[in-house]
Amino acid sequence: MRYHDRHREQLPELILQATKVERVHADKPSVPKGLTKYLTMLHEELSSHMMKEEQILFPMIKQGMGSQAMGPISVMESEHDEAGELLEVIKHTTNNVTPPPEACTTWKAMYNGINELIDDLMDHISLENNVLFPRALAGE
Repeated sequence: MRYHDRHREQLPELILQATKVERVHADKPSVPKGLTKYLTMLHEELSSHMMKEEQILFPMIKQGMGSQAMGPISVMESEHDEAGELLEVIKHTTNNVTPPPEACTTWKAMYNGINELIDDLMDHISLENNVLFPRALAGE
């Protein structure tokens, strides 16, 4: 749940920053065009995904029904793949999350935040895919 809370904090702030950067620097060729849209898509996907985990999958696991959770776990793993694909689009849009020389403070802070989000999200997905889900399916 720690990761879920963290993502819920990170994404709205990053969306606000991206909106500002795209608006203020619209005339610059280096502006990450579409970043707000991609971050919003990621926020919507993750919000729905985390709600399903919290309301369906995690209660099943807590009640000792993890070994019967293959269907929900398959859906979660597929959604993890989709989130990973969106992260790749975000990396492409941001020149691998590298601010250009003319980047303002907000732009640099946003890219630092995106790097934190990527690290946190990849750790989160790895923990679920490689530890939590296999243990749940094994009935642990």
